Amino acid sequence: MSVRATARIVATRDGLPVLESDGPLALRRTRATGAFTRVTVVGAMSAPLGGDRLAVEVRVEDGTRLAVDSAAATIALPGRIPEQAHYDVRLKVGDHAELCWLPEPLISARGSDLRMRTRVELAATARLVLREEQILGRYGEQPGTLSTRLTVHRSGRPLLDQELGYGPGAPGGWDGGAVLGGHRAVGQLLIVDPAFEEKPAEPRLLGPNAALTPLAGPAVLVNAVAPDARQLRRVLDEVLHAELTE
Repeated sequence: MSVRATARIVATRDGLPVLESDGPLALRRTRATGAFTRVTVVGAMSAPLGGDRLAVEVRVEDGTRLAVDSAAATIALPGRIPEQAHYDVRLKVGDHAELCWLPEPLISARGSDLRMRTRVELAATARLVLREEQILGRYGEQPGTLSTRLTVHRSGRPLLDQELGYGPGAPGGWDGGAVLGGHRAVGQLLIVDPAFEEKPAEPRLLGPNAALTPLAGPAVLVNAVAPDARQLRRVLDEVLHAELTE
């Protein structure tokens, strides 16, 4: 039997008026530093499985700072129902608000089939730090089929629309030299900050397997591949630390 569940977070200057867990998506308020409120997603059961439809909805009200992370990696697994699983993330950030979306990696296990969509709506003065990491297969196994799409709008206008596909159900060439080149960890780091309007970032390579690209808007996007999750995280963390401390 497939699972349908939607977890919801609403953050305001006064706290978390909505912190609604559902099904395998358990939300916990956890200790934070500075002016941020922090929420951790805790997996309450194995998910997503074949046929599951999961969603997380986050709204950060004006002038609020929220950090969302997860307690462990999310593992896409095959289920008894031979259907595609869906995992939707919907994020909305108001004026002078900030969201750090920093979950642990998504692992695409052999035999799984997952379609993941992340949609972000930002006000003109909103700030966003978003990290996505995909690990293609557990140790020593081939990956499942994974399709991801990241769509970001700022002030109602498109800022980024990126779609990626891996595994046996993806178009040919996904594992070739022009895409992954045999690597099994891939990640993206997106930073949207109005400060980039006055001081745009310069495009640059970050070693042999990563690049930082300024977007047509106050934002930068880092795309990286690596042999494993640890090396991927190291690259993304170095960029994140550098950008946040400049």
